[in-house]
Amino acid sequence: MSKIVWLMGPSGSGKDSLLGALRQQENNQLLVAHRYITRAADAGCENHVALSETEFTQRQKQGLFALCWQAHHQRYGVGIELDIWLDSGLDVVVNGSRQHLAQARARYGKALVPICLHVSTDVLRQRLETRGRETPLQIEQRLQRAAFYAPDSSECFILNNDGSLAESVLSFMRLVY
Repeated sequence: MSKIVWLMGPSGSGKDSLLGALRQQENNQLLVAHRYITRAADAGCENHVALSETEFTQRQKQGLFALCWQAHHQRYGVGIELDIWLDSGLDVVVNGSRQHLAQARARYGKALVPICLHVSTDVLRQRLETRGRETPLQIEQRLQRAAFYAPDSSECFILNNDGSLAESVLSFMRLVY
């Protein structure tokens, strides 16, 4: 049975780095889905498909998203190509949202494998400071939000991402396969 891996974690936890590394793996069974986001393509974040609000709304009305949600003043969608890949026997990783895990579970049931990236507060603070996108106040807010949404092992598999990217890839593959 094909799996959809719903990868979650706070901003700065290393989701984009892990997804980038997974795209380079020679596992012909695993695909990483691109998200459709109402954010500029050159925003310095994940590799995504940028859509205007109008484009997003049109695609949503046409039923072209398997899942869609709103967070952080942006709209996010995962295309229905996801269902085609799953029907073809492929496993798919999605950069998911902790707040929309229930929506993904409702649609994909037992095929859904929720994984929560966890990083210690010190590592998360260092990563947020290093990337330089947030003010000190915004970093503190992100740290508080991360603590509030700490992963719950009853809801998801927990992948510690304090170490190297190579260690995280190996841990991810062990959880999924």
